[in-house]
Amino acid sequence: MYTLMIVIFVLGYAAIALEHNIHIDKAASALITGVLCWTVYTLGAQGIVNFEAIPHFISEMFFEEKNLNEKTEVITHYVTHFQMLEHLGEISSILFFLLGAMTIVELIDAHEGFAVITDKIKTTSKKKLLWIIGLLTFFFSAALDNLTTSIVMISLLRKLIDDKNDRWLFAGMVIISANAGGAWSPIGDVTTTMLWIGSQITAGAVIVKLIIPSLICLIVPLLVLTFMMKGNVKRPMKSEGLEHYVNPTTPRQRNLVFFVGVAGLLFVPVFKTYTHLPPFMGMMFSLGVLWVLTELIHRSKNIEAKAHLSVIGVLRKIDTASVLFFLGILLAVASLQSAGQLTEMAGVLENVFGTTEETGIYAISMTIGLLSAIVDNVPLVAASMGMYEISPEVGSFFAQDGLFWEFLAYCAGTGGSALIIGSAAGVAVMGLEGIPFGWYLKRISLLAIIGYIAGAFTYILQESILHL
Repeated sequence: MYTLMIVIFVLGYAAIALEHNIHIDKAASALITGVLCWTVYTLGAQGIVNFEAIPHFISEMFFEEKNLNEKTEVITHYVTHFQMLEHLGEISSILFFLLGAMTIVELIDAHEGFAVITDKIKTTSKKKLLWIIGLLTFFFSAALDNLTTSIVMISLLRKLIDDKNDRWLFAGMVIISANAGGAWSPIGDVTTTMLWIGSQITAGAVIVKLIIPSLICLIVPLLVLTFMMKGNVKRPMKSEGLEHYVNPTTPRQRNLVFFVGVAGLLFVPVFKTYTHLPPFMGMMFSLGVLWVLTELIHRSKNIEAKAHLSVIGVLRKIDTASVLFFLGILLAVASLQSAGQLTEMAGVLENVFGTTEETGIYAISMTIGLLSAIVDNVPLVAASMGMYEISPEVGSFFAQDGLFWEFLAYCAGTGGSALIIGSAAGVAVMGLEGIPFGWYLKRISLLAIIGYIAGAFTYILQESILHL
């Protein structure tokens, strides 16, 4: 059963990658994969879960004697009522966060709020626009997070670029930029946030040490594309329905909704820092505030006239298939984490590369980074945090702000760009733009890997100079 879970995951992953060849939506493949992995794990839990490793209170809660039948029931109960529900809580928080961010962005878009930015971008040169979008995404991602930034930037690209292939190329760079920008900020990427909350790194140190490598991770692909691209982009024609002319939004309304919406997105990490509540709580609060604001703005309009400007109307435009795709993928990865395949993989890396020399630390982190393009970086980082304790010894690779934790933050944050389903930003862009897995692999993956390696070597060079 343990091996069968891996086989199911690989086959499901292949079905997602070959979505356009087999003509089956990736969301369907992801959901089947996630459910089957957990089903196989539950049915085979007796041969996978170590009974002695189950927290004592769980077995004592329902059973007194430890005969064979009761042990089987305890293990099954542990998997279905504790492990699964624990992961479901984490997955749900991600999905609600995604729903909230997508709704806010769609609401701003419905009010034409992004004109505040798009009207200031006058250039149609592909090269200039590429750098503007790349750098804007990079710094926006550090202030928000890479997932929210990707959703916002895709909405902007739709206002700036009409041709689908051109827009997909820019969308690919948005993924690289968002992941690079999120890696050096304690609130920019979920894995960096995990390490920050877990005290493996501090905010000041990670910003100082990783901003240059992360910037190089973006600049190198930008330079490569700059020499390859030429010509101008074609701006899309504004497609406005009849209701736009009957009840148009005023410039004041557009600006108000835009700035309140962006302020709401920026408020999320602040809310999390001060309340310690999950990020989706801050996102739901921001959505609620914007909801009330738009209801008040359009309160004098009839129901039909304000339908497309309300949250209720916007929710109909949300890409539900993308949310279900997220659910399936995260369920599948959670099953592998619970059953132990991911922890076992981390152990193999330690045995192969070692952890006593700098070269071993670099090799492990870079490998984890590339693996995060295949398997979600969150459980990989979680497994690493579980394998290695924070060392009290000053100068240790595993001390707070030590070499391992800093380099892991960079690698786990940026390595996922190598494949479009290797990061939350990539999955969101894939769902919003419908970019095929194979197209990204051919056009963007090599650029992402080149940038990833360039940034990694920049960090290594930076550390060498600091220790001279």
